Amino acid sequence: MTPIRLALVGLGKIARDQHLPAIAGDKRFTLAAVVSRSSGVDGAPHFATLAELLASDVTVDAVALCTPPQPRHALAHQALAAGKHVMLEKPPGATLSEVEDLRQVAAARSLTLQTTWHSRCAAGVQPARQWLADRAVKAVRICWKEDVRVWHPGQTWIWEAGGLGVFDPGINALSIVTAILPRPFFLARGVLHTPSNLQAPVQAELDFTDAAGAPIRAEFDFLQTGPQSWDIEVDTDDGALKLTHGGARLWINDHLVYEGPDREYPGLYTEFARLIADGSSDVDVSPLRHVADAFLLSERVSAPPFIE
Repeated sequence: MTPIRLALVGLGKIARDQHLPAIAGDKRFTLAAVVSRSSGVDGAPHFATLAELLASDVTVDAVALCTPPQPRHALAHQALAAGKHVMLEKPPGATLSEVEDLRQVAAARSLTLQTTWHSRCAAGVQPARQWLADRAVKAVRICWKEDVRVWHPGQTWIWEAGGLGVFDPGINALSIVTAILPRPFFLARGVLHTPSNLQAPVQAELDFTDAAGAPIRAEFDFLQTGPQSWDIEVDTDDGALKLTHGGARLWINDHLVYEGPDREYPGLYTEFARLIADGSSDVDVSPLRHVADAFLLSERVSAPPFIE
């Protein structure tokens, strides 16, 4: 089997920490090129722009876009127009309309487009989904709190319009609950705390209800110091479920029943290879839709200026 020749576009923290190791560990892919305005990767041709790569004699079959979300639509459109399959790092775009346009372009050209939600590949997520499938959900509590200074140092784009702010990590929680809950849910009210010197919120409290009226409470905080929290608790008619460590550990009635290794990004590349082989796409915007609803419906509260 000939490996898929992949170009990595954007060489920030997520690309170095997750994408490069996942590509190196998957024989179905080979790193054919890197696109970055700054540094490159030893052994791979380096280009400053995607346009330069596409105009070169370096052959690529697919691109993984790891840039901030704001420029991603134009880059993905450029890659699809050149006949390349596209993986979109989360969030898949700055707006829902952008992703829908890309879905249509990919379909018209019979190319694979993948929206990636890496937290869904955490070890406990699919077992949690299976356990909840036959149970009635009574209440859900989401606590997703981390320190932006640790996880996104110097990344000013995250505070700009379209950068999502606290929803950059918060959307990971939403990607899990949209995957595991057996019923759809809808935002009832929200509060967004936005520093006076930024365009995106640093904290958020959201209250949803599912189709049967069960309450779902989400608390997102980008200023958490000390222990970090990536937890989801679900009360049902047959006991309680809890996902901790971002979905890596699954607890049923306070007993640890499932824990697995970190295979989130290898899981994404396994799925990308399968989609390309099948000639299909996976375009799911449900987590981003909930974020858009939060920006539409929530009350805005002024927060103190953010100083990194």
